[in-house]
This record gives sequence, structure tokens and C-alpha cells, in this order.
Amino acid sequence: MSGLRRRLRPLLVPVLAVLSAFVVGSLFLMLSDLKHLAMIPTDPIGALTGAMGDVINAYRALLLGAFGDPAKFALAFEQGTPKAWTTALRPISETLVAATPLMFTGLAIAVSFRTSVFNIGGDGQFVLGALGASIVALALRDLPAPITLVGALAGGVLFGALWGFVPGFLKARTGAHEVITTIMLNYVALQIVQLALRTDFLRQSTNSQPISKVLDFVRVPLLIPLPGLRLHWGFIAALVVAALISWFLFKTTKGFELRSAGQNLTAARYAGMSAGGSIILAMVVSGALAGLGGAFQVMGSVTQMSNDVNSGYGWTAIALALLGGTRPGGVVAAALLFGALNNGGHGMQVATSIPLDLLVFIQALVIMFVAAPDLVRKIYRLRPPKPEVAATATEGASA
Repeated sequence: MSGLRRRLRPLLVPVLAVLSAFVVGSLFLMLSDLKHLAMIPTDPIGALTGAMGDVINAYRALLLGAFGDPAKFALAFEQGTPKAWTTALRPISETLVAATPLMFTGLAIAVSFRTSVFNIGGDGQFVLGALGASIVALALRDLPAPITLVGALAGGVLFGALWGFVPGFLKARTGAHEVITTIMLNYVALQIVQLALRTDFLRQSTNSQPISKVLDFVRVPLLIPLPGLRLHWGFIAALVVAALISWFLFKTTKGFELRSAGQNLTAARYAGMSAGGSIILAMVVSGALAGLGGAFQVMGSVTQMSNDVNSGYGWTAIALALLGGTRPGGVVAAALLFGALNNGGHGMQVATSIPLDLLVFIQALVIMFVAAPDLVRKIYRLRPPKPEVAATATEGASA
């Protein structure tokens, strides 16, 4: 029991941080409730209880929109029809769909951050991965579907890795700052996508808009074979990739070199490690992961390549990597949280008419509180972790 408590103790501060974000967010939701604010001079108690009721209803709609309604699950068990199960599972299915690209891009940024390389180019690597998958899929469309799918995913990995190699090489060989080069390459990637989507090879012949041909001839298989559900095996692939990245970083010699270079580049050089090689490898792996996320997005969740295939996943990934402590397990948990907030937020907006911008504000609060663990400990009067406890937690997380 003591061992389980010791393993769960590091989770206490992040959980309290998320809880604090929702508490502070509820105060801002109440302050934005103009209807009940107008009631304060005449009925302050009614205004307070009404505003609190609206906040509770908003968070309830958020949870139901993210994970589903228990009543609908009960009805699905009772009826057992595909339609009833689709209705019950759609919210959590869409949450996992929203979390899948965030997992890939979050892992991509976490790998580069581990080597102290600030990859801000996740957006460009993601869209080029999607573009590479679309090009390969159309080029191999006459082959059997499994071969075409594997080739398309490999194309996404290759395009993303190449786009990560460029700033990594410039950093290692010329000292060019990776923040500047990756940001600039984001815009270059978007221009490449726009140019490619205007070619006859990709563009629809009946449409002048920069949208590719429909790629429904090859898709990532669905994880739940029910009509109306979009969850595909890319989600499982993201979990497997997270496990592999964790093994690579914490169980292999090359992963140790990457982490050593990130902690102290000068010491890594004196130890005989290739600092430049570590930087390039980290950026190549980072770009490959982001490109794989783009490939799964265009091959699984959507069926066409367009300028809108990316919804700012690369920028959100920076927050996810920091929120997850640049650890694969933490990144997966952060991606699931943001996927739930994004998907549940649409349900909350429909049910309560609360602007979606306030949900983005709550996400920012989550990042702020998680990034300030000492503040959370002071708020809840928690004792600071003992050095040996912190070391044990670090070893356990690394395992």
C-alpha cells in the first residue's frame, strides 16, 4: 500500500493544479454571466446561486460532451442496437480522435525539448507529413490497400523527418537558432502545401480550390466498427509510439546521449558524445513523429488534404510537452485532457451558449498551475517533496 501511495504521490500536484484551474475558471464564468450580474443590486443571493448553477451546468455539459451521457450508455446496454451504441460512444470517440494528433505532435516536441532543442516547427512538420502521405497514397492507389496505407504512412514519416532534419542540421553545423529556423519553415511548409494542392496530380479536376482528391480508397481501419464513429487505429498507434519513445529515451544508450546533451551539452562533448549528432537525431525523430501524426490525420480522420488539415497542433504541442514534463506518459495524459476539453467544449457551448474562448482560457489556466507546482503546494499547504522521494519518483517515471 505504501508503494502504491509513493507512486501516486507525484500525481497529487498535477491533479490539484487542474482542479485549481477549473475553480478559477468558474469564477471567470460567473463574472462573464451578465444576466446574473445585473441581479446583484436587487437579489444578490439569487444572483450568486443562479450563477453557480450555470457554472455547474456548464461543467456538466463539458463532461457529458467529452465522455458521454451515462443515461445513453444505459440505454445502449438495454437496447443493444448499433444506433444506440453509436450515440453513447460518439462523445468519447471524438475526444480520442481529437487527442490522437495531439499525442503525436506532443511527443515530437517532447523529444526535441529533451535535447534542449526548441522545436517550434511542429505545424510545418505535421502538414508536410500529411502532404507526403497524400502524395504517396495517390501514387500507389493501384496497389493493394494495405501496401498503399503503409506506404502513405511511411511517406508522412519521411516528409516530416526531412523537414525536421533541416533546422537540426543548421543548428548543429552553422549554429543557426532553431526557434527562428523552425518558425520560418512553418510558413515555407504552408506555401509548399498550397503549391502542391494546385497541381493536377493532387487537385480535384472539378474544383478550383486547393483541395486534394478524395483519399477514401485507402483509410486507417476504424477501431470501433460502428457507423458514425471516426476513432481509428491511429489512436492505438499513438499509444504504442509513446511507449517506444519512452523506451528509447530512458532505456537505450542513444536515448541517454540525447538526454545528456539536453542537460549539459558541454559535459556531453567532454564525455565523447556527438553533440551535433544528438541535435540532428532529436530533430529528425521529432519531425518524423509530427509527420506521422499528419499522415494519420489525413489517412484516418479526414479523407482529403487541404490547408485546414492542421488546427494548430504544432503550437498546442508545445504546451502539451511542458504540461507533461517532456515525458511520453505525461504528454499522453495532457493530450487526452486537451482532447476532452476541446471536444467537450463544443458540447458546453451548444448547451449553455458560453463562448468557446473561455474554455481556451481555462486551458491556459491549467498550463499555468501545472507550471507552478510551488504555488499549488502553497495554496493547499502541501509539504515540499523530500529529496529522496523526488529521486524515487524520477526513477519510477523513467522506468
